[in-house]
Amino acid sequence: MSAAWDDPAAYPPPQSFGIAGWCRIVLRGGCLAVLVFGCLAILLLVRLVEKPVHGLHRPWTPYITQFVCRNALRLLGIGFQTEGVLMQERGAIVANHSSWLDIFVLNARKRIYFVSKAEVAGWPGIGWLAKATGTVFINRTPKEAHAQKALFEERLLAGHKLLFFPEGTSTDAIRVLPFKPTLFAAFFAEDLRDVLHVQPVTVLYHAPKGEDARFYGWWGDMDFGPHLLGVLAQKPQGRVEVIYHPPLKVADFANRKLLAKACEEVVRGAHRLQRG
Repeated sequence: MSAAWDDPAAYPPPQSFGIAGWCRIVLRGGCLAVLVFGCLAILLLVRLVEKPVHGLHRPWTPYITQFVCRNALRLLGIGFQTEGVLMQERGAIVANHSSWLDIFVLNARKRIYFVSKAEVAGWPGIGWLAKATGTVFINRTPKEAHAQKALFEERLLAGHKLLFFPEGTSTDAIRVLPFKPTLFAAFFAEDLRDVLHVQPVTVLYHAPKGEDARFYGWWGDMDFGPHLLGVLAQKPQGRVEVIYHPPLKVADFANRKLLAKACEEVVRGAHRLQRG
């Protein structure tokens, strides 16, 4: 019997880096660290003024985040292309989830705020960045569902474009898992349902030539460090494609399950079509 796709036995074999690979790791890693943490310092300084003046609204700092993400992909050498029109209506974004790279990819064109599992807040480096950029942290437990729903409503009413990963976990980049409907419940609040839209987004990673199709996928219990080093060392790189689908009006759906299913079908359909 073959191992399940998310079984550790199915992980790609560890990579080995030659001298050239380690040189790219040092050069790219150093430049990326300067970009990310240098701009983080600027963002925190700007936020000192932005927060007392604008409160929950963030009219300035999302542009800094977007600048970092666009240039991070350039530094890594990963090709980036998009298709479709960005949603102008008030609402949220839902996308399939394949890698830590999704943070850069999905922020590169559209100014958004991620919804992430609570444990990410405690991760060194990534947790600091997530907090600074306005990420919403959640615990997927029933006892906190009501409080989280209220938080989502507050942020959505403030005009924030929240981005959810309805799969609930990252994948190997070659599949889309079923969308869980839980987080969609916030969209059906009485004062939100008639004004919100949800835009499905498909993210497709194309591995470097000759590499495993799952090269950019980061899932399960895979260690972050080795995966990061592998991406930094890679030459030539692959590319990522982001498809923005037409927004769905929440009021057109009877409940969260039907809305989640419709979003999943759109994202999965484009993912399957593009991967052949």
